[in-house]
Amino acid sequence: MKEIYEFSGGTGREAAEVAAVEDILIEDLCRMEDIEREFDPLSGLNSVGERFQLDIPDDIFEPIYLPIAMKELPLIRLLEESRAFHALPADWADRCLSEEETLRLRTYLPQDEEPDPIELALIEFTYLRMLHDFPFWAVNCVSIKSKGGGADIPFRLNRPQRRLVEHLEAQRLAGEPIRTILLKARQWGGSTCVQMYMAWLQLMHEEGLNSLIIAHQGSGSDEIKDMFDRMLAAYPVAALYYGGHIPAEPGEQKITENVGKSGMITRVCPRNCKIKIGTAERPDSCRGGDYNLVHLSEVGIWRLTDGKSPEDIVRSACGGILLAPMTMIVYESTANGTGNFFHREYLAATRGESQFRPLFIAWYEIDQYSLPIEDDEERREIARRLWMGRKSQASGERYESGEYLWRLWEKGATLESLKWYVEERKKYNCHARMAAEYPSDDIEAFAHSGSIVFAREDVEAMRKSCMSPLYVGDIVSAEGEESIRALSFRGNPNGELEIWERPDVGGIRDRYVVTVDVGGRSAKSDWSVIAVLDRGPMIDGGVPRIVAQWRGHCDMDQLAWRSARVAAYYNNALLIIESNTLESREPARMVDGDELPSILCQIRDVYPNLYARRSGIENLRHGQELKLGFHTNAATKPMVIATLIRVVREGLYEERSDAAVDEFLTYERRPNGSYGAILGAHDDLLMTRAIGLHVALHEMDMPRRREVRVGRRGRRGPSQISEAVF
Repeated sequence: MKEIYEFSGGTGREAAEVAAVEDILIEDLCRMEDIEREFDPLSGLNSVGERFQLDIPDDIFEPIYLPIAMKELPLIRLLEESRAFHALPADWADRCLSEEETLRLRTYLPQDEEPDPIELALIEFTYLRMLHDFPFWAVNCVSIKSKGGGADIPFRLNRPQRRLVEHLEAQRLAGEPIRTILLKARQWGGSTCVQMYMAWLQLMHEEGLNSLIIAHQGSGSDEIKDMFDRMLAAYPVAALYYGGHIPAEPGEQKITENVGKSGMITRVCPRNCKIKIGTAERPDSCRGGDYNLVHLSEVGIWRLTDGKSPEDIVRSACGGILLAPMTMIVYESTANGTGNFFHREYLAATRGESQFRPLFIAWYEIDQYSLPIEDDEERREIARRLWMGRKSQASGERYESGEYLWRLWEKGATLESLKWYVEERKKYNCHARMAAEYPSDDIEAFAHSGSIVFAREDVEAMRKSCMSPLYVGDIVSAEGEESIRALSFRGNPNGELEIWERPDVGGIRDRYVVTVDVGGRSAKSDWSVIAVLDRGPMIDGGVPRIVAQWRGHCDMDQLAWRSARVAAYYNNALLIIESNTLESREPARMVDGDELPSILCQIRDVYPNLYARRSGIENLRHGQELKLGFHTNAATKPMVIATLIRVVREGLYEERSDAAVDEFLTYERRPNGSYGAILGAHDDLLMTRAIGLHVALHEMDMPRRREVRVGRRGRRGPSQISEAVF
């Protein structure tokens, strides 16, 4: 960089700009070199997976690069020793093949003459490559329709297809069942690649593997059927038999035949396997059958109707598939909203909660989404604008902010792809429409009907402070009124209470706030959540932080006592119980002039540090009427959400739970102005933060250190705080 500084003739900011631009240009050059690396499926150069070079200085082959799985095969080891096909020993077949394999090899050569050992070796070598090297098999055996029209062309994997195959092969080679959920941008052939990979397993690896492909609708299934028919019609006949059973007369046996009257089931006779095509619109077409390989296409746009929900179709199609090697299930789709089956399954995969491995392909990984840059001057100008505008948040109807473009660069986009993006963006009048068509990450891909409340960048910044809990278990004590005395924490790996920090027994008053969101008792109900907020850091100018949370299902009276135990454990914290559910479901009784839920009355008698609210009407009449609990309604919910928006935007609290952060990403403002989680998601953790932070920041006094009184000792009761305490 020294030469750059001297050449610029400037110092300080100008020199830094020149250096930064030069770094961008160098990085872009590296990215373009990686993209433009020659991919040759025939030689294996820069092909899928880990490879080794086989040097055979022969007139037939140039250097070839084989999958590492082939390295210990007997024929390959013999070739490495012989260094050429023509130098192989005459008895190579006896040394490398079993008697059955030798018979299979000779079956497909002319029977009236002695086969040439070198010719046999070439045939066996080609078979081994097709068996272990999917890109090699695809370009030699599969023809697909050309996007530009004209004759069919060999199936040569493009860049995102190679990434997909590498993802699938990693599971197969590890001896695992293949389970993938593919979230894709449009127009790169993801569906075709999945279907051809399944065909490779059927036609090359094992006989009797039956496959099922379920399209969104009839037109999609027709296209898939046509693609398979064309592929099988052009497939090398010898390759269908080679490696399988040996028919009496291979040339006379039928290659394919229809099964049933629908025309949607094809049997590949030499491999004794079936390929069935169904549609989500006709669920009966997806039932029954013994399948090993299932591809569910465009799952995100399957309609939810009576009798044919995505869950029902998937259960029918995949219920009988064993969790075993050489089985395969792929959910594949472009994004189509949030809260649907595909979105929920993708989120579960990203969290490691399902059998599936997620894979996302961004628009800038697709070669066609780029524009050539004319010369070095234009390239340098694009780099300069990118650097200078990287902090600008200004955006317009048909252009993105410099900050967003810089984020695309950091994700891996090239200057060529950014040039394309800027031009393509002019077609769309808002970012959401562009992102729906050309997502840059999996969060952006899931467009939604409502409006997400929290900026993704702010939410992801919260994740930096998230971590695994230090303790998992529960707080135990006696039952009933003794529930808040003699407390102790008991560790349990299956417990539901997560603790990041135990209570500080130091001298800070009004330190902890415990917020409770009341759910239901059954597994299908909303979660009940208890969240503990530590206000201690506020004394020294810090921000409050989550230090513990419980999430589960139980009866409401159990939840009330559990909440009291947690609050008492954290230095008799202020206990805020969201009372909507209690007031709507629990029998009530009159206490001190108030109609209160019975279980709140129970814990009120033993735990006095409960949050209470002023009721508007009673306040006008009596001035000081209070009701236990925080009531979320049309007036209070926008208030606490407004506080939470500001807190998240300005980083005014520290989160510890990744699950809570996930809820922020799926929280929306609906067209009618109300707030809530998108369909299929939850907001229980989020609401404990919203209520707790609002009270902690706006209704409570600042936490303060206790005065140390010498010579006086006695029992310390719950701290007294503002008018919010009942």
